[in-house]
Amino acid sequence: MATGKPQLLFVHGIGGLRDIDTDRRRWLQALAAGARDAEMADAISGLTQGWLVDVTFANYSDLFNRPGAQGDTAWELDEDEAPFLAGLLDSMLEELAEQFPAASSPQDARIIADARYQLDAAVQGRQSQGVGDVGRRLVGVTTTVLRLPGVRQAAQWMNGWAVLSHLAQVGRYLDRRAKRAELGAAVRERVLENLDPTRPLAVVSHSLGTVVAYEALHEYDGAVNVWITLGSPLALGAVVLDRLVPHPASCPSNIASWLNFWDRDDIVVGRPHLANWIGPSKSGVKAVTERVDSHGLWTHTATKYLEHGAVARPVIEALRP
Repeated sequence: MATGKPQLLFVHGIGGLRDIDTDRRRWLQALAAGARDAEMADAISGLTQGWLVDVTFANYSDLFNRPGAQGDTAWELDEDEAPFLAGLLDSMLEELAEQFPAASSPQDARIIADARYQLDAAVQGRQSQGVGDVGRRLVGVTTTVLRLPGVRQAAQWMNGWAVLSHLAQVGRYLDRRAKRAELGAAVRERVLENLDPTRPLAVVSHSLGTVVAYEALHEYDGAVNVWITLGSPLALGAVVLDRLVPHPASCPSNIASWLNFWDRDDIVVGRPHLANWIGPSKSGVKAVTERVDSHGLWTHTATKYLEHGAVARPVIEALRP
């Protein structure tokens, strides 16, 4: 049985270079807001001042981003990345079409249909197009998706090219060829390197971080009181699910509780399918999925999720003696 001061591990997702101190503080502030929402304000000082838990923000962003790179120069579409991105966008559009059917959301459905048309044209013409042209067509798809009301405001600070470049990180992590497999191993090492398997652990992972955490926790020797997944693409069909290791996908055996949260306006998530498509652990633990509704700019951020009492409550309960 794990004993000692609990550990809280944050695992970030797609995006640019991170600052550990800044992001750790922002995630903790969002978790504190969630504690207030859950009427657990008595836990806030213990979280933010460190006497309740030791907090680790696992930063692997430099493995995907070149220091000093700015904007579009940070990433250029690789020929090998195009098929993965097309598949990922296909899965995302399929999910969005289910969320916004024409009968109840005609305007949203038209936007999704427009994006689907652009994606099909990019895929069908890939053989005769250069990588740059395929990239521009795929950027057109993500730009169109950003017109959806739930994410429209995000276009003020994030364009279609930036979204596509960030989504490409998922494919780069899941690439099992020799050089790219080394990248995945290095990412998982960053996540696990500061943990003590003899002490209790709660894990909060977001976006690509849920994919990383899935594989890292299968390698971890310690017990995990709760694993929280936020905005997870784990169940985005064959493009992600079938690439996971170990496979077929199952809950890591050291997890006592797995809670998965998704937001209707989060364009990256695989919705409730995660609980159905990833098998239970040997002890019968599997994901329990719950929807949360956020408001404002760009719902695909960890802090938006952490501000919800439904997310903060199980984290705090897992950390208390």
